[in-house]
Amino acid sequence: MEEKQKAQLFELADLILAIGRHVHAAKADAAEPWTPLEAAVMRFIDHRPGATATQAAEATRLISSNFSRALRKLEQKGLVRREADPDDARRVRLYPTPKAGENLGRLQDAWSRLLGDAVPDAAEADALIAALRRIESRLLDRPRGAAGGA
Repeated sequence: MEEKQKAQLFELADLILAIGRHVHAAKADAAEPWTPLEAAVMRFIDHRPGATATQAAEATRLISSNFSRALRKLEQKGLVRREADPDDARRVRLYPTPKAGENLGRLQDAWSRLLGDAVPDAAEADALIAALRRIESRLLDRPRGAAGGA
C-alpha cells in the first residue's frame, strides 16, 4: 500500500472515531446508558431480532465472556429478552424489548437533531450510508483477527 493511501485510510478512521464521539455524547440524555460492548450487542439484536446468542457473539466479534456480560447487562436494563428456540430448546433466541424500541426512538430523535445540519441533503445522506455500510460489510466479512493486508 502506498503512503498516500495509508494516510487517507488513517484520516478516514480518525474521522469515524471523532464523529462517533460526537454521536455517543449526543445520546447521554436521550437514552439508557450503555457501554460500547453493550451497544454492539444491542445494535445486532435490533437489526436481527430472533438471532441466537452464538450468532450475535460471532457477528459482534466479542469473546464469549464479554458477550455474556454485555447481554446480561442489557437484560438487567430491560432492553433484551431471551426466548427458547421452538425447534431446539438448547438454543436461545434474542429479541429487543418494547423498552428497547422506545430507547431507539429517543436515539433516532437525538441523532437526527445532531446530524440534521451536518448532512441536510437526503442524497448525500444516502451516499454516506451506502459507503459506510459497504465498509462495515467488508470488515465483517474478514476472518477474525485479520489485521489488514501487507
